[in-house]
Amino acid sequence: MLNVGTEFRKGILFVRLRGHLNKDTIGKLNKRVTNIVKQNGIRNVVFNFKNLKSIDIKGINAIFYNYELCKHNDGRSLMCGNNDNIRNKLKRSRLVNYIYETTDELSAIKILNLR
Repeated sequence: MLNVGTEFRKGILFVRLRGHLNKDTIGKLNKRVTNIVKQNGIRNVVFNFKNLKSIDIKGINAIFYNYELCKHNDGRSLMCGNNDNIRNKLKRSRLVNYIYETTDELSAIKILNLR
């Protein structure tokens, strides 16, 4: 089960994930986030993983695809709220080499506004 909450504020799409992001649930992420980023040319996305319980390689690939979309739109993707379990999986996947990690959404806003 995955719950995808979104909020567009200050030119940034905030994506708050709750539950499990895996091969069975990425369709919900694609419908709620990826299609919006594609259709509207959104530049900056912040993924909040604070309430994410687990992520698999398909979920990681879906996050990376959104990173690529933002990059194509001359923007950035950031992630915040990583718990140790999620952080370890993201480090092993090398996703952290592409998507900047910050502690919370407020820090993400500051980083994106400095650009």
